[in-house]
Amino acid sequence: MKLLSVNVSEPRLILHENKPLRTGIFKKPVGGRVMMRKRNIEGDGQADLKNHGGEFKAAYAYDIRNYAHWQKELGRGVFLHGQFGENLTTEGMDDDAVCIGDIFRIGGAVAEVSQPRNPCYKLGLRMEDEGFVRRFLESCLLGIYFRVIEEGEIGAGDPIERIEAGAEGITVREMARLRNYGAGDLETTRRALRIPRLVPEIRGEFERRLEKAGEPRETVE
Repeated sequence: MKLLSVNVSEPRLILHENKPLRTGIFKKPVGGRVMMRKRNIEGDGQADLKNHGGEFKAAYAYDIRNYAHWQKELGRGVFLHGQFGENLTTEGMDDDAVCIGDIFRIGGAVAEVSQPRNPCYKLGLRMEDEGFVRRFLESCLLGIYFRVIEEGEIGAGDPIERIEAGAEGITVREMARLRNYGAGDLETTRRALRIPRLVPEIRGEFERRLEKAGEPRETVE
């Protein structure tokens, strides 16, 4: 596995429906090495701090294999790194190969896979296609959010090494499907709740799902 590019952007103003809108989705590759910190990547910023950034969304990765999928699906040419608003463009870390709770060494940093992305309408603006967000969500190829365990420098070309496998072995793509389309899959929901560091927001959603179905809550040892 390999880090192909580190992409950042400070929020900027664009026009959307004839109104000014601040967004940080227009990421561009940076040269040299930058710090991967607990809350974000050095030089990167988020306009909507309620839904972006923070402990469980410190960095967002999207794999080059997913790039190939969308180039074929959309019939478009080569995308530049950062096209999907990701901080890290990777090779070998696609959504079917990485599990929630996996811990990786990325250059000088250590980070844990926390959750898949749930896209907002700004991705459609980035892709110049308002219908793209629905297609992206339905594909369940949503990419990977990280929680940073150890801060450190990262840069294009760094190796990415899995140093610990996540409990329960639920892939990022499986989690995306479970969260958005798996309301009736109570067995996998119970498995997900056994992940020790499951993101609190998702844990709450899944606990409510079980309660609604009349199922007891899972207890994590």
